[in-house]
Amino acid sequence: MSKKLSDKRWPWVVASIAVFLMFLSAFVRIDLGAGVDPRPIGNLEKPDDLERLVRMRKQGNLNVLFILVDTLRASRLGSYGYERDTSPTMDRVAAHGVRFARHMAQSSWTKCSMASLWTGLNPARTGVIKFDDVISDDALMPAEILRDAGFQTVAIYRNGWVSPNFGFNQGFEVYTRPAPAGLPASVRRENPTITGHSSDQDSVLTAEEFLRVRGHEPWFLYLHLMDVHEYVYDQDTALFGSDISDVYDNSIRWTDRIIGRFLDYVEAAGFAQNTIIVIAADHGEAFLERGYEGHARNVYPETTEVPLIIQLPFRLEPGLTVETRSRNVDIWPTILDLIGLDSMGQIDGRTLAPDMIASAEGFPLDDDRTGIAFLDMRWGQQTEDRVPSVAVTEGSYRYVRQGAVGNARAIEELFDAAKDPAELIDASAKDVAQLEHMRRVADDYLKLEPAWGVTPTRELGELERNQLRALGYSIP
Repeated sequence: MSKKLSDKRWPWVVASIAVFLMFLSAFVRIDLGAGVDPRPIGNLEKPDDLERLVRMRKQGNLNVLFILVDTLRASRLGSYGYERDTSPTMDRVAAHGVRFARHMAQSSWTKCSMASLWTGLNPARTGVIKFDDVISDDALMPAEILRDAGFQTVAIYRNGWVSPNFGFNQGFEVYTRPAPAGLPASVRRENPTITGHSSDQDSVLTAEEFLRVRGHEPWFLYLHLMDVHEYVYDQDTALFGSDISDVYDNSIRWTDRIIGRFLDYVEAAGFAQNTIIVIAADHGEAFLERGYEGHARNVYPETTEVPLIIQLPFRLEPGLTVETRSRNVDIWPTILDLIGLDSMGQIDGRTLAPDMIASAEGFPLDDDRTGIAFLDMRWGQQTEDRVPSVAVTEGSYRYVRQGAVGNARAIEELFDAAKDPAELIDASAKDVAQLEHMRRVADDYLKLEPAWGVTPTRELGELERNQLRALGYSIP
């Protein structure tokens, strides 16, 4: 029998405390031991170090912290080769953890992408591809597995596309928005559609209070951060200029600082030695590399290549980089494997633990994992017809097709990152055999049906529609 949170009033208590703390601290950093990593040094080449994770779980003192940074593009982080110092905290985690160098989201739109991340299924099999689609109750979600294994399961989110009404709360004992505490005048919000007054600081304060009150029991905590999506920054993180691409970098630096403060708290409170920490993203952001800006419009690498960084309860010296292809559908099979729990059944994802061990040993696995990204270009329209935009990756190749309407021909492109790292030069005329092969893979993918039959839908209320419009989305 899984243990439930006995007192559901704590989120409201937390909200009051968060407002007070926000007023008191007003962005002044309280140093809780930054720079001091209390974790023992470990080595993935040693079976004993991986077995340590399983022993912790059996002892009932292993936790999971999952930080999802909405709209975070991998190539804008220092640990992924970016020349600007946008991400010192995340880079520090990567330097002593595991960084997946070629990691792919399954969509460039939050709802579709997160449905795949949580279920381990590509979008065609989740069926969640339209604005009113709902994750089936028959889906087996990681939070359900962790809850049934005795973990407290808590989510703090700010993006309406992952609200409980769309089925994302399955398995969570608490699934809540943080109470907005307001922001000082020094904070800038460069997304003109944003009208709210909350910030990721509110989420972190709520999370800290949860850990203070309930952290003595095993926990799984999911934070869905939104300030990069909303282009939020302040005068201290306005380091890179004022055009839209610069402001995006400023907002990454802002969010990185918030994550750093929270990880300082986690370390100072004694959780780092028995917690797996995952930093991931739902999609990236485009800045006119191909004439497109933003996300949820196509599935090119700007919007589908995202970071995945895992911090283990022991420190890696040096950190490990996994070069083989990984995908968001692989995240939860990996975490469940690392802590010795059963996975999620017949899914498209698979554990990355063998890739980690092989990379540590210097014998990386063959890169035979196919990546899929998908977007119904009519996801926001009330129509049963779909116009698919699909990407397929195999090895160094990426095939991208933007679907056709009526008898119009689909646009097909083929890129070879081995010869063209930026993936801007269409190689389809030169690599015809590869193009035809990947076209068949895309065709086979598009024929797939949802794993649970007909996808449930729900009518969005006007309040919900307005909240989603406030994020910049066109909702009917």
